[in-house]
Amino acid sequence: MPRGGANFASEELVRVLSHYDVGVVHRVRSLPAGNRRAPKVIVHADKGTFLLKRRPRGRDDMNRVAFAHAVQRHLAARGFPVTSLVATSDEHKTVLNVDNHIYELFAFVTGSRCDGSAEATTDAGRHLAHLHVCLRDFAHDYEPFQGSFHDSATVRQHLQMIRTDKRTGSLQRAAAVTESLVIRYDRSSNRVDRVGYASWKRQVIHGDWHPGNLLFSDRKVVGVVDFDSIRIAPPVTDLANGMLQFSILGVSPDPAQWPDAFDQERLLQFLAGYREVVPLSKHKLYGLVDLMIEAMVAEAVLPVAATGFFGDHSGLDFLRMIVRKTKWLRRHRKELTETMLA
Repeated sequence: MPRGGANFASEELVRVLSHYDVGVVHRVRSLPAGNRRAPKVIVHADKGTFLLKRRPRGRDDMNRVAFAHAVQRHLAARGFPVTSLVATSDEHKTVLNVDNHIYELFAFVTGSRCDGSAEATTDAGRHLAHLHVCLRDFAHDYEPFQGSFHDSATVRQHLQMIRTDKRTGSLQRAAAVTESLVIRYDRSSNRVDRVGYASWKRQVIHGDWHPGNLLFSDRKVVGVVDFDSIRIAPPVTDLANGMLQFSILGVSPDPAQWPDAFDQERLLQFLAGYREVVPLSKHKLYGLVDLMIEAMVAEAVLPVAATGFFGDHSGLDFLRMIVRKTKWLRRHRKELTETMLA
């Protein structure tokens, strides 16, 4: 049975799939995408093609998973393109617990990755706005995580951890990099607070809107996946993170070779798609670039503090790149904001 590793054991698959009415299984193949601690396989069976996922430790709370499924069913009922959950044949539940491991089965959706086109980028922003509209009236008893990357004590704690982490190879360089990030993070947090963040309405949001969590066909979104990060926060935090994820430039395996600049056209295309559906106040537009800075720092420091790395990249090298990119956003804040307001 599973030991929490990155792959499924054969006997594990047989036992888990026995709880579902999928017919005879003809082929199973691994899907090496997303969280490495959450193994996924594509199951080809008599009754269709499915995606089986085992939840990683730390994201396997039954109540939290059930809440995510309730959100997805709410969205599906409103015609939003989420992947369909498959219930077990015995208990008719979409959350399966086998040997203290949590499993989910989805109908497999065929789609392609974002091609970076204006059409796909705009539609990604448009669908994020539709998601926010669909979730405005979502009623729930379970209380998910409340908060975001904005003004986060956790982000500051992790920056301090990196500063004193010997895995960086140079405490002096770690101190210089983290000090620079703390300054930029704090300044952006303060600016966002000054434009009224505390008064912005909160609701359930996706929490991890990036190209890897969207499936496309003919440059239109046909599937949204990974609701592991849903939370209560102002929707504009989702928007700022989406603008960041769809405009960041980094094609080299070496972060030192990543350009300082962002793709301004894609950044604005994503925002334009969102604003086709949801209008934004001037105050929120004023806060977007600083929220992008906060989001970028937060996303980088959490894995670096935990492992010393960001994916396969040296943590310190990756954070140096983040420093460069936050500087670029700070230098171009006025220009970008004026374009958004035009």
